[in-house]
Amino acid sequence: MTLQEAQRTVDEWIQTTGVRYFNELTNMAMLTEEVGEVARIIARRYGEQSEKPSDKEKDLADELADVLFVTICLANQTGVDLTKALHNNLKKKTTRDADRHRNNEKLR
Repeated sequence: MTLQEAQRTVDEWIQTTGVRYFNELTNMAMLTEEVGEVARIIARRYGEQSEKPSDKEKDLADELADVLFVTICLANQTGVDLTKALHNNLKKKTTRDADRHRNNEKLR
């Protein structure tokens, strides 16, 4: 699925199942919550925090998909074409960081 298809699919889901988009502030709060759930899994599974038995049932892929879903909702609501935005962002990073990471001693 392309980003464009994902944006269209989420919009169709919102219109048919979700009734309507939550407002942008609500979606921003939801995005923060979902990112927190991803952070909890990463901190416990890959970081130094102990993983509780209940944490082991958490699905990282599902939580990342929640982050993506809400991000797509915000993009749809605010008229952002994520395909174009990602393309432009990668172009910016490629120009800005052409030698930055190669010259970073920490990455060797």
